[in-house]
Amino acid sequence: MTKERKTCIHRLVVLCRGEAKQIIPWLEEKNPVWPAFCCMVIVGGCGLYGASVGLWQAPLQAFYAGIKFPLVIFLTILGNSGLNGMLAQVLGLGLTLRQTSLAILMSFVIVALILGAAVPIALFALYNCSSSASAGAGTTYSGILLIHILIIAYAGVMANIRLFGFLKKLTGNRSLARRILIVWLATNMFLGTQLSWLLSPFVGLPHVRVIFLQEHPFERNFFEYAFERAINLIYEFL
Repeated sequence: MTKERKTCIHRLVVLCRGEAKQIIPWLEEKNPVWPAFCCMVIVGGCGLYGASVGLWQAPLQAFYAGIKFPLVIFLTILGNSGLNGMLAQVLGLGLTLRQTSLAILMSFVIVALILGAAVPIALFALYNCSSSASAGAGTTYSGILLIHILIIAYAGVMANIRLFGFLKKLTGNRSLARRILIVWLATNMFLGTQLSWLLSPFVGLPHVRVIFLQEHPFERNFFEYAFERAINLIYEFL
């Protein structure tokens, strides 16, 4: 194992612990090795989780979801880097666009690690729900979809909260760090959910033709669809 690889793996441990004193100097570095390693972790963790999500429908859907899930993450990072960079300046954080982008990238590394660790949970849900898929495909699909939404939301929230200490150390102001955290979390989740809707399906209904992208993505939005599925699930149990 090379020295750079050992350093990157050690940094993953430091990042997960949220050790702000060690994380902050990374923002000043211009060496591309660490950002490239972060991207590899995101591809691996999110790709595996995406594949476990799509496997409920078919192996081909698992392949599609394994490609699209990391793509959603990278598009979210790209879209929010500029927006969150400007918001950070307005709120008084003082980070450059490159530093903001790296901070957001590192937060999604934590997301990828959490989702990678959640793959056994996704497979457990797949195993327990596949037997009932033919009997009540719509209800089972709604349940599976909401389980994955909750897991992904949990990963996103925990990743941002883990970096709260980093923001507090950087700003020296707990209240300001909290405001920046809330703004970053809100923009990441809003853009991420909408991009996931545009690139859906990920789960896919059983006994339905596997497709890479839905035909009419602009007719509804993520929140409307998730609410509809939640109501459907509640109705089935009443």
